[in-house]
Amino acid sequence: MAAVEVQITRTMKRKQLILGTRGSRLALWQANFIKEQMEEEYGDIAIRIQVIKTTGDKISQEPLADIGGKGLFLKEIEEALLAEKVDIGVHSMKDVPYDLPHGLKIGAILKREDARDVFISEKYTSLFNLPKHARIGTSSVRRQSQLKNFRPDFEIVPLRGNVETRLKKLNVTKLSGIILASAGMKRLGFIQKISEYLAPSLMLPAVGQGAIGLEVRQGDERVQKLIGFLNDEKTAYELTAEREFSKVLGGDCKTPIAAFAEVDDDRLKITGMVASLDGRELIRDQMEGTVREAALLGTNLGKVLLGQGARKILRGHEI
Repeated sequence: MAAVEVQITRTMKRKQLILGTRGSRLALWQANFIKEQMEEEYGDIAIRIQVIKTTGDKISQEPLADIGGKGLFLKEIEEALLAEKVDIGVHSMKDVPYDLPHGLKIGAILKREDARDVFISEKYTSLFNLPKHARIGTSSVRRQSQLKNFRPDFEIVPLRGNVETRLKKLNVTKLSGIILASAGMKRLGFIQKISEYLAPSLMLPAVGQGAIGLEVRQGDERVQKLIGFLNDEKTAYELTAEREFSKVLGGDCKTPIAAFAEVDDDRLKITGMVASLDGRELIRDQMEGTVREAALLGTNLGKVLLGQGARKILRGHEI
């Protein structure tokens, strides 16, 4: 009888999947989107969402650079994956460090949403219209450095929290405007609040921005096969190049690093940037090749920037 019960339990486990996610409205939108896609594809699998509070969520006031970086938004979800408490970790790829814990991998990357940043203001329609010493809200050193490079007079005001929290702070902190990711604004239905879409030539996006990634256990072939249909090859090539670029430069939350790759047919173009926190030094270049060279293009572009002076800038951030 016991053997029959064990077999039934194993069969039930094969018929269900547990998605691990953070509890913000945006994170839940992403997890529910995955759930809906998989339920539509596989009608006989029960899919449950497990909300996991991460260290990054618990410490919501301090700058990410001071508490350990974006990886803190994954730590507890990855622990649940390794403990087999969840089957899939649902992440914003811009929060995923290059190096993953042993035993885990990114099993699928969904089609990318708009990767651009956006400017949001109650009073101004564009960054170009802002008065002298305008106060801009962002806690991203990547955004800060590019804003200061564009307009050294800007006053950068630290701004953490989820999308809704940051939108509320726009009014109560008397800011001229804030910078957020277009993808999050679109997914949450806040398109009407966007004042201006920022071209990558002005504000190069974060590595992986706009893409959702699914983290799974290495060797879990069942789950890997189940999520295979969600993988977008074009986006996967783009993120491969961007993440290799970041790896070469050792990108983290303390360093203003950005990269944005675009695929057109079988061609891939990647643009990369490294800057000082004050924006006075900013190195930017690009490279192009075939999609099959995605990893090599990212690596080589990183090396090119190091040769152009990025190494000195990066050392300055270590002091």
